[in-house]
Amino acid sequence: LPIWIGMDKRIGRNFLNAGLGYGGSCFPKDVKAFIAIAEELGVPFQLLKEVERINASQLERFLKKVRDALWVLRDKKIAVWGLSFKPDTDDVRNSVAIELINKIAAEGAIVTAYDPKGMEKAKEYKLLDSRVRLVESPVEAAGGAEALLLATEWKEFARQDFAAVKAAMHTPLLFDGRNLLNPSTMRGMGFVYYGVGRP
Repeated sequence: LPIWIGMDKRIGRNFLNAGLGYGGSCFPKDVKAFIAIAEELGVPFQLLKEVERINASQLERFLKKVRDALWVLRDKKIAVWGLSFKPDTDDVRNSVAIELINKIAAEGAIVTAYDPKGMEKAKEYKLLDSRVRLVESPVEAAGGAEALLLATEWKEFARQDFAAVKAAMHTPLLFDGRNLLNPSTMRGMGFVYYGVGRP
């Protein structure tokens, strides 16, 4: 392997963690472009096609965990933390978090969401189902929720007062779509914790 692979911080654990899948305005487009170029050259790029397929299936696998725990989503109060496709940006284009929210809203869930930076862009671009309510804090989003879905790995979310979050919730079901939180700590606080790729 070229030596730069070991030195490039964009390759490795920082960007290849288990989760809901990748999104954003660049990487998905680049993957599609590489596939198209390869096909034009007569070389089907099966590896990248499989990457796209697996990425699409990650969200469905996560949603299956939520459905299995709640039985049905209709009329369930669900809090979602995160709208942006990654932390530290207001970029919500092609965000898996937005896709997640719209899917559960389409199934009749009552969704309350919060993001530190992405809410204005989500409203401006009209990306969210009209039934989704945006609020001003993570704890407010969790109020009365029967499940909390963590969709973007903002550091702010890891620093929450989880005793207050649990007290605000109707049922302490926590689905960590980015494996941001420590499972043992969350379970020790009384949450029923589900991560991605974790037992």
